[in-house]
Amino acid sequence: MSLLRIEDPAAPHAKGALHDHPFLALGFRPFYLLGAAFAGVAVPAWTASALGWIASPRLDLLWHMHEMLFGFVIAIVIGFLYTAGRNWTGLWTPRGRHLAALAGLWLAGRAAMVALPPPLAAAVDLAFLPLATLPLYRVIRRAGNTRNLIMVVLLAILALANAAFHASVGGLIAVSPMQPLYAAIVAIIVIESVLGGRVIPNFTANAVRGVRTISHPRLEKVSLALTAATGLAWAVLPLSVPLGLLALAAAAAQALRMAGWKPLCTLRQPLLWILHLSFAWIPVGFGVLALACFGVAPHSAAVHLLAVGAMGGLIIGMITRTTLGHTGRMLKAGKAETGMYLLLQAGVLARLAAALGDAGLREWGLVLATVCWSLAFALFCVVYGPYLVRPRVDGRDG
Repeated sequence: MSLLRIEDPAAPHAKGALHDHPFLALGFRPFYLLGAAFAGVAVPAWTASALGWIASPRLDLLWHMHEMLFGFVIAIVIGFLYTAGRNWTGLWTPRGRHLAALAGLWLAGRAAMVALPPPLAAAVDLAFLPLATLPLYRVIRRAGNTRNLIMVVLLAILALANAAFHASVGGLIAVSPMQPLYAAIVAIIVIESVLGGRVIPNFTANAVRGVRTISHPRLEKVSLALTAATGLAWAVLPLSVPLGLLALAAAAAQALRMAGWKPLCTLRQPLLWILHLSFAWIPVGFGVLALACFGVAPHSAAVHLLAVGAMGGLIIGMITRTTLGHTGRMLKAGKAETGMYLLLQAGVLARLAAALGDAGLREWGLVLATVCWSLAFALFCVVYGPYLVRPRVDGRDG
């Protein structure tokens, strides 16, 4: 079956055990579960290697950063966009054997990055994003849904960043491999900023009685432009005062933006406060990046606030919420969800302590952050795994 296939929503689909399995009914199902499981395993593997507990030269810092961005995060982003794309267009995004092939290609990339020689690993890994993006582009184009073409553009930028990373590691271009990774971090932050600006204020206004959220179109555009500009500068410039000033402006714009979303009104609703709190790590992370440029804070603190705090927190918040909604369940967080959210945020603080502390505190902070992170995603897999592999409880497709 072609990896580029599109299905019409009214067309009959092929029969067969694989095609009809609920796990392959919509993109969020395999990619959320596989991505969460990978996150829960890959971080402890890197921590053990970084602390010298295991000897594995492949599990170095570059592998860790690459796999968190282009392994874990990309899996969740693709799963989310396939599911959202179905709602945006009314057309089917990949499902059945097509979806299984893409999930298999993603898995092959993760295995290749630890088992194959770098050139072969790069070839396998680089294949996924273009092949996963093209069906989404074709569905959006076919539906005339031009508003969401920005997602395709951002995925294309991520694919280019991944190619630049592998080219740098292979010595093909004279660029530090960290620079494409920084560019990827901010490209993902831009995706989160676009989607967060659409859904977080709406979720809040719909769920909290009497609350009216505020979104200023001009501020929305300015904050996104400053965020994108900061990412571009971060990718090509060393830490410097100009970059620091740009990051500070992006932090201020993002903070003003989310102030209109009334975050303090959500404290009694875990499905909401996890999104607000996680989004708040974006302006905080840019603020710490500015401090790093001024020589006041360590650069790694900014990286982990944006990666663990913003990305990790928004991911755990969105994959629980969208799984509940798209499997026909009530949008209500119980003890398990609250536990996931608190563990993730505790991990952010522990990782920040590790970045700011001395060698002894760094080791303990790193271990604690790893435990919190892994437990959060393990809990997701245990609780939500059955939801993802079984049919919707309301009997609908997807």
